[in-house]
Amino acid sequence: KFLRWFCANVTRQLGLSLQLDHYWDSDIGSKVSCTTYFEDYLLEQVDRPIVIALDEVNQIFEYPELSRDFLSLLRSWYEDARELEIWQNVRWVIAHATDVYVPLKLNQSPFNVGLAIKLPEFTNEQVLDLAQRHGLDWAKGDQAMKRLAPLVTMVGRCPSLIRLALYHLTKQDVSLEQLLEEAPTQTGIYSNYLRYYLAALLPHPDLVAAFKEVVMATESVELEALTAYKLESLGLIRIQGNRATASCELYRLFFRNQFVNEIRVSGY
Repeated sequence: KFLRWFCANVTRQLGLSLQLDHYWDSDIGSKVSCTTYFEDYLLEQVDRPIVIALDEVNQIFEYPELSRDFLSLLRSWYEDARELEIWQNVRWVIAHATDVYVPLKLNQSPFNVGLAIKLPEFTNEQVLDLAQRHGLDWAKGDQAMKRLAPLVTMVGRCPSLIRLALYHLTKQDVSLEQLLEEAPTQTGIYSNYLRYYLAALLPHPDLVAAFKEVVMATESVELEALTAYKLESLGLIRIQGNRATASCELYRLFFRNQFVNEIRVSGY
């Protein structure tokens, strides 16, 4: 059903009539039928290169079998473009979050080919600009960045974390001082984020152990390469050289407290 839905949406975007029933054959399977529909119908109807953009692809990561089938299909079409002229007119733009790890064989993943563009954190100037766009008077003047520095120290320059803080500060339902004090707790504005990451880590003892080492250390630590990659993809650590640190004070303080409480409980 998903691949039929996908084909139907591409058909609509191209302004073509839907011909799924003519090309779909349950006996040969949905992946082959989908490929046939593209090659024999959709791409035959266009006389110029097209770009197919897929946003929030991470939404399908919650369905492992579906995501493996669909992502491997995208990779096969990418490989087909080396030999089949009809696929050479297609360019793919795939946007996805990296906080869910999907195990795929290297030759089945669409994420290790093409040009990967990782969205950077904000610069100080962008943080300041966003604060001013929120209408915060104290974010103006020569001392503005100095006033914002404690927030940047707490959450780094992560766009979503900065944006959430500025939203609450604009609503005036919390002061900056109170926001920072409560930030690494289960009652602060980031409680949903923190519980999400806690739930994401717990099923993976290797990641828990590695991140525990990071947040309990007083300096950067060296991690096994794949483990470091997974924690970095979650946004929990920064890697410089071969060494890792917590990506911001928010995560370091929250998880350090979780691990300290765990140690205390196990000590009884």
